[in-house]
Amino acid sequence: AHFAQALAEATPVAPEIADLSRPVLGYTGVIDERLDLNLLRELAQARPDWSIAMIGPVVKIDAKDLPGLPNIHYLGKQPYERLPQFLKGFDVCLMPFALNDATRYISPTKTLEYMAAHQPIVSTPVPDVVANWSDVVRIAPDTAGYIAAIEAALAENEAERAARWARE
Repeated sequence: AHFAQALAEATPVAPEIADLSRPVLGYTGVIDERLDLNLLRELAQARPDWSIAMIGPVVKIDAKDLPGLPNIHYLGKQPYERLPQFLKGFDVCLMPFALNDATRYISPTKTLEYMAAHQPIVSTPVPDVVANWSDVVRIAPDTAGYIAAIEAALAENEAERAARWARE
Protein backbone atom coordinates (compact mmCIF):
# COMPACT_ATOMS: atom_id res chain seq x y z
CA ALA A 1 0.00 0.00 0.00
CA HIS A 2 2.85 2.39 0.79
CA PHE A 3 4.47 2.15 -2.65
CA ALA A 4 1.10 2.17 -4.43
CA GLN A 5 0.87 5.81 -3.31
CA ALA A 6 2.90 6.49 -6.45
CA LEU A 7 -0.34 5.85 -8.38
CA ALA A 8 -2.30 8.51 -6.52
CA GLU A 9 -2.95 11.73 -8.36
CA ALA A 10 -2.27 13.64 -5.13
CA THR A 11 1.26 12.24 -4.81
CA PRO A 12 3.75 14.73 -6.25
CA VAL A 13 6.87 13.71 -8.13
CA ALA A 14 9.93 14.25 -5.94
CA PRO A 15 11.36 17.70 -6.79
CA GLU A 16 14.87 16.19 -6.99
CA ILE A 17 13.89 14.36 -10.17
CA ALA A 18 10.97 16.42 -11.48
CA ASP A 19 13.14 18.51 -13.79
CA LEU A 20 15.56 15.82 -14.98
CA SER A 21 15.55 15.16 -18.70
CA ARG A 22 13.32 12.27 -19.69
CA PRO A 23 13.34 9.40 -19.57
CA VAL A 24 14.21 9.01 -15.91
CA LEU A 25 15.50 5.57 -14.98
CA GLY A 26 15.50 5.00 -11.26
CA TYR A 27 16.85 2.80 -8.52
CA THR A 28 15.92 2.88 -4.86
CA GLY A 29 17.92 1.01 -2.27
CA VAL A 30 21.35 0.58 -0.83
CA ILE A 31 24.16 1.34 -3.26
CA ASP A 32 26.75 -1.30 -2.45
CA GLU A 33 28.79 -4.22 -3.79
CA ARG A 34 25.62 -5.91 -5.04
CA LEU A 35 25.22 -3.36 -7.85
CA ASP A 36 26.90 -3.79 -11.21
CA LEU A 37 28.72 -0.47 -11.41
CA ASN A 38 30.18 -1.32 -14.83
CA LEU A 39 26.67 -1.88 -16.19
CA LEU A 40 25.57 1.44 -14.71
CA ARG A 41 28.58 3.21 -16.24
CA GLU A 42 28.09 1.60 -19.66
CA LEU A 43 24.37 2.38 -19.63
CA ALA A 44 25.01 6.05 -18.83
CA GLN A 45 27.74 6.28 -21.49
CA ALA A 46 25.62 4.59 -24.16
CA ARG A 47 22.57 6.78 -23.50
CA PRO A 48 23.77 10.18 -22.25
CA ASP A 49 20.29 11.61 -22.95
CA TRP A 50 18.75 9.28 -20.33
CA SER A 51 18.72 10.42 -16.70
CA ILE A 52 19.59 7.83 -14.07
CA ALA A 53 18.44 8.58 -10.52
CA MET A 54 20.11 6.54 -7.79
CA ILE A 55 18.25 6.87 -4.51
CA GLY A 56 19.92 5.40 -1.43
CA PRO A 57 22.93 5.43 0.83
CA VAL A 58 26.36 4.30 -0.37
CA VAL A 59 27.66 1.54 1.92
CA LYS A 60 30.43 -1.08 1.85
CA ILE A 61 31.99 0.59 -1.20
CA ASP A 62 33.88 3.84 -1.67
CA ALA A 63 31.75 6.58 -3.21
CA LYS A 64 34.72 7.56 -5.40
CA ASP A 65 34.29 4.21 -7.21
CA LEU A 66 30.79 5.16 -8.39
CA PRO A 67 30.47 6.10 -12.05
CA GLY A 68 30.63 9.88 -12.13
CA LEU A 69 28.81 10.77 -15.32
CA PRO A 70 26.64 13.86 -15.80
CA ASN A 71 23.46 11.83 -16.39
CA ILE A 72 23.79 9.77 -13.20
CA HIS A 73 22.27 11.55 -10.21
CA TYR A 74 23.14 10.20 -6.74
CA LEU A 75 20.46 11.57 -4.47
CA GLY A 76 21.43 9.85 -1.24
CA LYS A 77 19.30 8.25 1.39
CA GLN A 78 15.72 9.50 1.36
CA PRO A 79 12.99 9.12 3.98
CA TYR A 80 10.88 6.01 3.47
CA GLU A 81 7.77 8.21 3.35
CA ARG A 82 9.06 9.97 0.22
CA LEU A 83 9.93 6.89 -1.84
CA PRO A 84 6.55 6.80 -3.66
CA GLN A 85 7.29 10.34 -4.91
CA PHE A 86 10.46 9.07 -6.56
CA LEU A 87 8.78 6.00 -8.02
CA LYS A 88 6.07 8.19 -9.50
CA GLY A 89 8.74 10.13 -11.40
CA PHE A 90 10.56 7.09 -12.77
CA ASP A 91 9.84 6.00 -16.34
CA VAL A 92 11.58 2.67 -15.73
CA CYS A 93 12.69 1.12 -12.44
CA LEU A 94 16.14 -0.45 -12.43
CA MET A 95 17.55 -3.48 -10.65
CA PRO A 96 21.15 -3.43 -11.95
CA PHE A 97 22.51 -6.16 -9.70
CA ALA A 98 25.89 -7.73 -10.27
CA LEU A 99 25.86 -11.49 -10.55
CA ASN A 100 28.17 -12.48 -7.71
CA ASP A 101 28.22 -14.22 -4.33
CA ALA A 102 26.49 -11.23 -2.73
CA THR A 103 23.47 -11.58 -5.07
CA ARG A 104 23.26 -15.34 -5.53
CA TYR A 105 20.59 -15.75 -2.85
CA ILE A 106 18.97 -12.32 -2.66
CA SER A 107 15.25 -11.87 -3.07
CA PRO A 108 15.00 -8.14 -3.74
CA THR A 109 11.95 -6.64 -2.03
CA LYS A 110 12.28 -3.70 -4.41
CA THR A 111 10.71 -5.94 -7.08
CA LEU A 112 7.43 -5.84 -5.15
CA GLU A 113 7.84 -2.16 -4.30
CA TYR A 114 8.32 -1.27 -7.97
CA MET A 115 5.41 -3.53 -8.95
CA ALA A 116 3.13 -1.77 -6.44
CA ALA A 117 3.86 1.48 -8.28
CA HIS A 118 2.99 -0.24 -11.62
CA GLN A 119 6.27 0.87 -13.13
CA PRO A 120 8.11 -1.18 -15.75
CA ILE A 121 11.12 -2.95 -14.27
CA VAL A 122 14.40 -4.02 -15.84
CA SER A 123 16.73 -6.36 -13.95
CA THR A 124 19.84 -8.36 -14.44
CA PRO A 125 19.21 -12.14 -14.17
CA VAL A 126 19.24 -12.46 -10.38
CA PRO A 127 18.08 -16.07 -9.77
CA ASP A 128 15.11 -15.14 -7.54
CA VAL A 129 13.84 -12.52 -9.98
CA VAL A 130 14.16 -14.89 -12.94
CA ALA A 131 12.41 -17.70 -11.06
CA ASN A 132 9.54 -15.65 -9.65
CA TRP A 133 9.02 -12.51 -11.69
CA SER A 134 10.24 -12.99 -15.28
CA ASP A 135 6.64 -12.68 -16.48
CA VAL A 136 6.52 -9.03 -15.31
CA VAL A 137 10.18 -7.99 -15.09
CA ARG A 138 12.32 -7.58 -18.19
CA ILE A 139 15.53 -9.53 -17.65
CA ALA A 140 18.81 -8.73 -19.41
CA PRO A 141 22.24 -10.28 -18.87
CA ASP A 142 24.47 -7.60 -20.38
CA THR A 143 24.59 -3.91 -21.25
CA ALA A 144 23.21 -4.27 -24.78
CA GLY A 145 20.34 -6.40 -23.52
CA TYR A 146 19.72 -4.03 -20.62
CA ILE A 147 19.47 -1.06 -22.97
CA ALA A 148 17.14 -3.02 -25.29
CA ALA A 149 14.96 -3.99 -22.32
CA ILE A 150 14.75 -0.37 -21.17
CA GLU A 151 13.84 0.73 -24.70
CA ALA A 152 11.11 -1.93 -24.79
CA ALA A 153 9.80 -0.74 -21.43
CA LEU A 154 9.76 2.86 -22.64
CA ALA A 155 7.89 1.82 -25.80
CA GLU A 156 5.26 -0.14 -23.86
CA ASN A 157 1.77 0.76 -25.09
CA GLU A 158 -1.40 0.93 -23.01
CA ALA A 159 -2.46 -2.65 -23.84
CA GLU A 160 0.98 -4.02 -22.94
CA ARG A 161 1.02 -1.99 -19.73
CA ALA A 162 -2.45 -3.24 -18.75
CA ALA A 163 -1.41 -6.84 -19.44
CA ARG A 164 1.70 -6.43 -17.26
CA TRP A 165 -0.37 -4.90 -14.44
CA ALA A 166 -2.80 -7.84 -14.64
CA ARG A 167 0.11 -10.27 -14.17
CA GLU A 168 1.46 -8.32 -11.18
